[in-house]
Amino acid sequence: MPDADQVQSHQPGVEQDMHPRPDYGPRFPGGGRMEGCVALVTGGDSGIGRAVSVLFAREGADVAIVFLDEGEDARETVSLIEAEGRSALALAGDAGEEDFCRKAVARTIERFGRLDCLVNNCAEQHVQSSPEDISAGQLERTFATNVYAYFHMTRAALPHLSRGSTIVNTTSVTAYRGSPGLIDYSATRGAIVSFTRSLSQSLADRGIRVNAAAPGPIWTPLIVATFEGDKIEGFGKDVPLGRPGQPNEVAPCHLFLACADSSYMTGQVLHPNGGEMVGS
Repeated sequence: MPDADQVQSHQPGVEQDMHPRPDYGPRFPGGGRMEGCVALVTGGDSGIGRAVSVLFAREGADVAIVFLDEGEDARETVSLIEAEGRSALALAGDAGEEDFCRKAVARTIERFGRLDCLVNNCAEQHVQSSPEDISAGQLERTFATNVYAYFHMTRAALPHLSRGSTIVNTTSVTAYRGSPGLIDYSATRGAIVSFTRSLSQSLADRGIRVNAAAPGPIWTPLIVATFEGDKIEGFGKDVPLGRPGQPNEVAPCHLFLACADSSYMTGQVLHPNGGEMVGS
């Protein structure tokens, strides 16, 4: 059960300071579904990104993670990837900046010699009770992290992707049902659904598949960096399963969409959201 007495003032939050810590570890032995692949995961230091990175490593991938400034979380994730017998690369910077995205992809290619899967996962969110309280600065910052970063990283990665490569985007249940206190965040998540669908059609003739996962309430650092008190204590209780999900309950969706198991899927969205019924 999430503890109510924890608040983090800096987004996207620090996993090592959470109590309880999120569950990121893969729950099953690897099957080689990412063997020989190289993946680049934005927001890979913690939360869903960490769980995805470690699961990909267990399945045979070398992984580059992009993070903002959460150095200790990033170092821990690197150690977790290496404990799975794979190589890791940690890249610090703002994925909302086009130049950094180009450099991140270039360093990944320099280190590993290839790129097979891009996971666009970084995000931020800021609660405001009224639309009038959303400043231009907040709006621009939220879109830079949650939309521009996905586009910039994709644009930088595409010259290195080939037939059979995959792009997996993280969106949110709020893209489908909205959220009165997270209007700008929900708008960015809706944009990613449309981005996923349009990009999948654009890249289909190249044999590059593009899909997404739309998590519901997942226990990640972003939550304690967004809410406080009763909102944290009651987080996730309103979904049919009656609890928040864990990052390692979302990561298998990313794995499925990243590997050949989903070879006949593109432009689709999976919904690990605790049972909430939403449009696909």
